[in-house]
Amino acid sequence: MTHDHDPEGGFVPECPAGVELRPDKIQLKDMTRDQLDAFVKDTLGEKRFRAEQLFNWMYARRAASFEEMSNLPRGLRLKLEDAASLHRIVPRRAYPSPDGTHKLTFTCHDGAVIESVWIPSEDRNTLCVSSQVGCAMGCTFCLTARMGLLRNLSIGEITDQITFARRLFPEEEHGRLTNVVMRGMGEPLHNYDNAVAAMRIMTDDKGLGLSNRKVTVSTSGLVPAIEKLGQDINISLAVSLNATTDELRDEIMPVNKRYPLAVLIKALEDYPLRPRRRITIEYVLLEGLNDGLEDAARMVQMLKRIPCKINLIPWNPHPDSAFKRPSRDRVERFQRYLIDNHYNALIRETRGIEAMAACGQLGKPGEQLPKRFRKAAEATTP
Repeated sequence: MTHDHDPEGGFVPECPAGVELRPDKIQLKDMTRDQLDAFVKDTLGEKRFRAEQLFNWMYARRAASFEEMSNLPRGLRLKLEDAASLHRIVPRRAYPSPDGTHKLTFTCHDGAVIESVWIPSEDRNTLCVSSQVGCAMGCTFCLTARMGLLRNLSIGEITDQITFARRLFPEEEHGRLTNVVMRGMGEPLHNYDNAVAAMRIMTDDKGLGLSNRKVTVSTSGLVPAIEKLGQDINISLAVSLNATTDELRDEIMPVNKRYPLAVLIKALEDYPLRPRRRITIEYVLLEGLNDGLEDAARMVQMLKRIPCKINLIPWNPHPDSAFKRPSRDRVERFQRYLIDNHYNALIRETRGIEAMAACGQLGKPGEQLPKRFRKAAEATTP
C-alpha cells in the first residue's frame, strides 16, 4: 500500500480501490463463519462451499473488492456487490517512530477514530489491536481511560485492523505478522462476544491464519469473563496486575473494587491452561507507588500458584498526568528480586513513545464522535 505525506504529521495510507464504508448494507465482516454460511446458503441461495471461498478471500487473501474474488461466479459477485459491504473501517493516518513502530489510526462508519500499533522486531511482528472506542475501566495511569467508553467495536472493526496492517506492511518487505495482542484501546473482555468471535477468525486457518499461541487477550481483571474465556477459546491470556495491595489497586484500577485481588488471583489459579502455557502478568511500574521491593515480595507470594511470566512495564508518560516513570536502576532492582525468586521477569522495552504509541498512550481525550453520531453511539454502550 502506498501513501502520501500528511501535513498534520505522519502519512496518509492510500486505500486500495473498492474500500468504501457502506453501513446501509449487510456487513459481512461482522458475521461469524456459521453466520456467513447461513447468509450464503439461505439468503443468496448458493452452495456452502461458496461461503468458504468468500471467507478465504475476505481474510486470508485480503480482497479489497468483490470483483477481485475471481473464483466466485460473476452472478454471485454481483449479488454480493448489491447486498453486502466488505469493509468496516478505513485507514486514516499512520504515525511512525524512529524504532520502526507505527501508530495506525482508522475511521469507522460513524466517524469514530480507533488506533492500533505495529511493532516490528527481529524475530516477530506484533500488532496491538483495539476492541472499543475509548474504555470504561478508568485506570488512572492510562490515557485511553480519559476518553470514557463511547461504544464497542464490531467483529469486523476489530479484524479489519489486522487486514489493513498487513496491506500497509506487506510480508515481502516487512516480514510476516506473527503476533496480535488485544491491548489497544478498550477492555476486550468488556466487549466479550465480539472480541472472542474476532479472535476465532484470527486463529482460523482459512481466516487470518494466526497461531492461537500468538493471539493474546489482555484484561484489567474482569473475573467472570476470564472464567468464561478459558472455556470458550484457546488463546493466550495476559492480566494487568499493577498493584499488590487492594488499597493501591482500588485507587489506580477501579475494576479492583468489584473484583479484588484475592478474587482475581483465585480465577487465575483456576484458569484452564493448556500444557506448557503460562499466563502473562503485566505490571506497570509507577515511581514511588508500586515499584519497591516490598511490592515485589508481595508479588512473589501472590503468584506462587500461577504458572506465569511477568512483563514489567515502566510507565509511559502522557500530558497532564501526575505519575512518574521510575529510574532504570529501580526497575532493574525490581526485576532482579523476581528473578532471584525464580520468576521469568522481563522488562518490556518502550516502543513507539515518540508517536504516542506506547502502552497506555493510545487515544485522545479530545477525539470524540461527531455530535450527530454521539447519541446513537451512547445507545450501544454496554
